[in-house]
Amino acid sequence: MVVGLVAAWAVPTFAAAEGSGQGDPIAGLILSLALILVTAKVSGHFAVVARQPPVLGELVGGVILGNLALGGFAGLEYLKTDTAIDMLARLGVILLLFQVGLESTVTQMLKVGLSSFMVATLGVVGPFVLGWGVGAWLLPGESIYAHIFLGATLTATSVGITARVLKDLGRSQSDEARIILGAAVIDDVQGLVILAVVSGIIAAANQGASLSYGAIAVVLVKASLFLFGSLALGVYLSPRLFALASKLEASGVLLAVGLAFCFVLAWLADEIGLAPIVGAFAAGLVLEDLHYKDFVDRGEHTLEHLVEPIASFLVPIFFVIMGVRTDLRVFGQPGVMGLAVTLTFAAILGKQLCALGVLGKGFDRLSIGIGMIPRGEVGLIFANMGLTLAIAGTPVVDQSVFSAVVVMVIATTVITPPALKWSFARSSRRNTAT
Repeated sequence: MVVGLVAAWAVPTFAAAEGSGQGDPIAGLILSLALILVTAKVSGHFAVVARQPPVLGELVGGVILGNLALGGFAGLEYLKTDTAIDMLARLGVILLLFQVGLESTVTQMLKVGLSSFMVATLGVVGPFVLGWGVGAWLLPGESIYAHIFLGATLTATSVGITARVLKDLGRSQSDEARIILGAAVIDDVQGLVILAVVSGIIAAANQGASLSYGAIAVVLVKASLFLFGSLALGVYLSPRLFALASKLEASGVLLAVGLAFCFVLAWLADEIGLAPIVGAFAAGLVLEDLHYKDFVDRGEHTLEHLVEPIASFLVPIFFVIMGVRTDLRVFGQPGVMGLAVTLTFAAILGKQLCALGVLGKGFDRLSIGIGMIPRGEVGLIFANMGLTLAIAGTPVVDQSVFSAVVVMVIATTVITPPALKWSFARSSRRNTAT
């Protein structure tokens, strides 16, 4: 209702401004941003009230905006193709992955243990195979590249959503939580490598190359070398870079250097044929508080704290636009709803294979598997990549598949909090009984 009222006010105003031929051309963009940000925060509020992650509300708010045409109001259709808004949404994704990287460190990844690594690996392989199988089964007319990409969208786990749920349940310090969060971080790294490999294969196919094991190996090696090479080099260079930067007297140096570091690595990733988000994630993973200790010692905030206001502006744009691009009309097409349901089932089942990777006794394996379910922002990032990749001018992921993936993301995000609460309660009752 609130979204509809805001839209009813904003769009006629925008149309009037456009029709007058007066004013700065940026006026339409800033009014659109006002609408998107209000939608994100209002819908995010209702999600939090419903004890769901704000990202879910932002996504649903976008779905409402993007489908007002079903009620006869087509004034917001331009949001789906607006170039300026799309660029801001893409920048939001880069900052999001930079933030995710900042929340973890290379040291933490090395300490998470063999169980987390095994849980993460099984949590990538299982959903990837099942997603590929679902694509081959329900989309036989699509290319093998579409099937592979569908598998890739199911691989990663949302670290942010999982951490939020565990914190809300008061279980963030449990052994199961340590395994889940450690595995989720590794899961993201492995998922990004898979995304890089799949994107590289599709790019090669678009240039006329065939799908071969050699091509897969080349892209895999390139992705791995970039990711781990940038981590190793970054750990060496980062402290020296920030020590040098700390000698500058201008204000805002830490934020400027941190963002520049992120953007350079994102650009390098793109230059060698990988997704820019791979570089952004690597940049965040490299940077630790110790690297910019000189700035903190003189009273400045940490880089993670400084990036937050910018991310709180740009990241919601991405989620709202992902919702805007979800066309509900495609669910009237034969097989689309079946694809969404089957994808959701495969996404949930695939992550339950994680329990087989838990080593040792006394762990609540069911809770670990459930904790790995939510796809959240990561699944949306993968799906959006599919919309931008094309072979012979045809997008790898069409609108119906994208919409089915959005339904899967919403379902896995909604189901996790109550399922995890039930699972932990069941485990506590069992331990009390014994």
